[in-house]
Amino acid sequence: MVKAFSDKVSVSTLCEWANLPSSVFYYSPSKGRRGAKPSTHTRRKDGTSVSNEQVLTDIRTALNREFCCYGYHNITDDLRGMNYVINHKKVYRLMDENNLLLGKVIRTNGKREFVQFRKIAASCPMEYVCLDIKYAWVEGEKRNCYLLSIIDVYSRKIIDQIFQKSIRKIHVINMFRRINSIYGIKGVIVRNDNGSQFIANDVKQYLKSVEARQEFTHIATPEENSYIEAFHSIIDREVIQRFVFSDFYDAKLTFEAHLEWYNHSRKHGSIGRITPQKKWDDYEKRKSLARIIFALSGKAEAGNAGEQPARNNLSNENDPEELLHVVSSGSLENHFCSNA
Repeated sequence: MVKAFSDKVSVSTLCEWANLPSSVFYYSPSKGRRGAKPSTHTRRKDGTSVSNEQVLTDIRTALNREFCCYGYHNITDDLRGMNYVINHKKVYRLMDENNLLLGKVIRTNGKREFVQFRKIAASCPMEYVCLDIKYAWVEGEKRNCYLLSIIDVYSRKIIDQIFQKSIRKIHVINMFRRINSIYGIKGVIVRNDNGSQFIANDVKQYLKSVEARQEFTHIATPEENSYIEAFHSIIDREVIQRFVFSDFYDAKLTFEAHLEWYNHSRKHGSIGRITPQKKWDDYEKRKSLARIIFALSGKAEAGNAGEQPARNNLSNENDPEELLHVVSSGSLENHFCSNA
């Protein structure tokens, strides 16, 4: 009725005649959720604020501890211990929205292949690789960041490494894509623990699609992943305990510099007091020499019908530099040709 006569009489007068509060006439129901919008940031005791995504990262970190079976009240206490100003209702909402509440179990499809032997006997690069995540405290930002490294067991070389404020399954997949484009991971055995980033179906499916074999360590047995754990002890001793990081990028540059030092300059006791890169390069040189020797021996014995060319076995004790000099000087080819 008010709308019908609003062009002739003012709305306030019509509402007064109809004994209708003007607020009722102008009210327009909202289609969204009632009440105030949930906050997108959380305060800390020092007056700063961080996004709820960072709070979720810290919640997942707490829940990923061995045997941790906390509900939202215990997680609230943990967050307050991290200097968050937060109540249990907000923690409940964040955990509920992300399926992290106690009793809401995150399940993955398919069986996991668990480690059978703790010690790995690798005979060449890219036969076995191990990966894990290391926490690093960034003092300037008052938070943990995460270092994900993948080590080649044969050479102890770190073949890829990322340092980020959070690590998710897509970061693991992208890391393996990089490794596959550089080295190839078909037939490689990938060893990792049961972290949520590693047991994710998408990660398992990607490794299966490139014909890599993934194996998982047993619960509460870090010694089954000792190769990457040993590298993390080096990181802890040589970087984390010696440096105070002013911000995320300071830490990132420090870890990148240490990776260069570790792979190319630092002598490793487990591989004969040489650098991981030299261990890797020595194998590649021996492999190349074996191909050259096989080709030359096949050329020399081409006249012997029905006989297979002799194959030279190049053991780890052969000095690749010395053998390379023999091949490049032509004496090896002359030797085969004179015996043909």
